[in-house]
Amino acid sequence: MTSIRDVAKSAGVSTSTVSHVINKTRFVSEETQAKVRDAMKALGYKPNRLASSLRRKDKSTNTLGLLIPDSANLFFAEVLRGVEDACFEAGYSVFLCNSDDDPQKELDYIEVLLGKQIDGIILVSVGIHKESLTLLTDNDIPSVLVDREVSGSINDSVVVDNEAGGHQATERLIELGHTRIGCIAGPSLLTPSAARVQGYRKALSKYNLVQDDALIIKGDFRAQTGFEATKDLLKIDNPPTAIFACNDMMAVGGLHAVDEAGLSVPKDISIVGFDDIPLASFTLPPLTTIYQPSQEMGSLAAKMVMERIKKPNLPTRKEVLPTSLITRKSCRALDEK
Repeated sequence: MTSIRDVAKSAGVSTSTVSHVINKTRFVSEETQAKVRDAMKALGYKPNRLASSLRRKDKSTNTLGLLIPDSANLFFAEVLRGVEDACFEAGYSVFLCNSDDDPQKELDYIEVLLGKQIDGIILVSVGIHKESLTLLTDNDIPSVLVDREVSGSINDSVVVDNEAGGHQATERLIELGHTRIGCIAGPSLLTPSAARVQGYRKALSKYNLVQDDALIIKGDFRAQTGFEATKDLLKIDNPPTAIFACNDMMAVGGLHAVDEAGLSVPKDISIVGFDDIPLASFTLPPLTTIYQPSQEMGSLAAKMVMERIKKPNLPTRKEVLPTSLITRKSCRALDEK
């Protein structure tokens, strides 16, 4: 399906410019308009869905869109639960879309949601571009970012103190006597991952421990990369005695990798995750992790976007929720027999 992004690329303009041409929301030169129309014609792009997305000011549809990057990640399922509960209580329905961490898919789904004449969007962004946010702004759609911030955006947002969480996880392992601590990071361009790694580094610095870049391996927040990264960490010279995985799904993959290597957690290596997804209590052993209030994040985001719908001129709001350490059985003191 041809998208507005395809049209923008073909015409050599931004998606925002294409949106303005279609919706007549801002001045665009005749020359640029002609380029956009030619690209639309050449690609067979039908702008009806986008054009019809202009919301009628006198009528609400009582629907919100929720875009998440990975429906298989249980953290986002918890965020969804919070959104749905708040919306149901307020009489709103929710359209759920899964972007698969694909910028193009995210943009396409936003176009679909605009065509549904939704009142607002809650977005867990792919996080590497602003085109989606620009499209929402150009169509006057209230939106709230959850979990992942986008650099330079002026949207309302709900996040947790990821740096503090990364520090808490690493400090717990240091307190247990570990000095060689591996870190399985998420994508470096995503703000939660970058902040959690920063917290990890700050904890090492606080206790004057050597920071070895060989101990940091990038994953993608999925269990498979946690599995592969843990195998790699176990193979290096002087391997770590503990691992901080930047989310629980990668930590679960790490538990499996340790078992496959003929080792055990926490006897041979300690593991700490991040999120406290429901599964964390039922792994073997149960996972020590950093709790972030995922349902509260979803609920608060839904309430914020509904407030923004009613009062569009409110000042931009950013809510930063605290994290906390949940101690279970996947960690032990280094000298413990």
